[in-house]
Amino acid sequence: MIAVADQIQPPEADIRRWRQYLADEQAEAAVYRDLAGRRSGEEREILLALAEAEGRHEAHWRALLGDRVGPPRKGALRTRILGLLARRFGSVFVLALAQRAEARSPYDGDADATSAMAADERIHEEVVRGLAARGRQRLSGTFRAAVFGVNDGLVSNLALVLGIGATGVPTATILFTGIAGLLAGALSMGAGEYVSVRSQRELLDASTPNPAPRTVLSHLDEAANELTLVYRAQGMSIEDAEVHAREVLRTVAMATGSLELSRVAAAAAADAEIDEHEAIGTGMGAAISSFCFFASGALLPVLPYLFGMQGLAAIVVAAVLVGLALLATGAVVGLLSGGPPLKRALRQLAIGFGAAGVTYLLGLLFGTTVG
Repeated sequence: MIAVADQIQPPEADIRRWRQYLADEQAEAAVYRDLAGRRSGEEREILLALAEAEGRHEAHWRALLGDRVGPPRKGALRTRILGLLARRFGSVFVLALAQRAEARSPYDGDADATSAMAADERIHEEVVRGLAARGRQRLSGTFRAAVFGVNDGLVSNLALVLGIGATGVPTATILFTGIAGLLAGALSMGAGEYVSVRSQRELLDASTPNPAPRTVLSHLDEAANELTLVYRAQGMSIEDAEVHAREVLRTVAMATGSLELSRVAAAAAADAEIDEHEAIGTGMGAAISSFCFFASGALLPVLPYLFGMQGLAAIVVAAVLVGLALLATGAVVGLLSGGPPLKRALRQLAIGFGAAGVTYLLGLLFGTTVG
């Protein structure tokens, strides 16, 4: 019976689909190996394990195809693009793209794929999400300032230029107004981000536990147990605070020495502080990023006027340039967050053009009133 079953020719559509799955698995394994080549330690091991899992899926399709594997095929276009980016950059953006690719696995509804393969793809999505989250955390502070800065520059200066231009003032006035808006906004954004991030870091510093008191835990009066006050101040109930305090004091009593315990505690506190501070970035980094990105965004609406354009033609060119930039920044945010890039891009465009359109209409109204 097995020999007869092996001789049954599968439908041509199934063979084509299996061949495409095989090519996609090969391409995805190559992406993970390329990413692993740019990582070290635990992240490298995880990526290589993902590549190995894709290799198991590849073996499944090879077994189904048998001698019908045929010539090598290219993987899906998005996977090939992902591989190109992985070889060139290996950044968090590539991991975010890989996360979306894993979420689109076709194996859930394919009878020829095993349930284990479908489960693997779901788990791979979460593994890649975790790896991407590390990168997102490392750049979240500066990236937030950069995206906020460039979008604020694009929208605010486009609104300013369109609003002033709609009143009918000379082209030179529009140009100098746009440049003034660029400089004022960039300086304000930079200063504001510096103060904001510095203040946030100072609040974190004030809230981070001091490891020094841990050195005196072994000398506390266990009967009075004032350690419970610490945990009650942190929000625990009286009962929970007493239980936790007794456990801590018991651990201290069993430790080889309070000095060793304090060193471990200090190291843990330092790690926690690094993680919290890493997520918000540095004040100077956020300030420079905000200044540069606001200025670059605010420059686009002014460009047509810098090159001598005027009237409706200048307004249209400025709107097109800003529109393309809004689409690009929205798509980048979508890619980094693991969301749909097109939806994020269109949302960014609608918000930006909505604000600029209102200002333009107000400019027309004031221009007509003055006239």
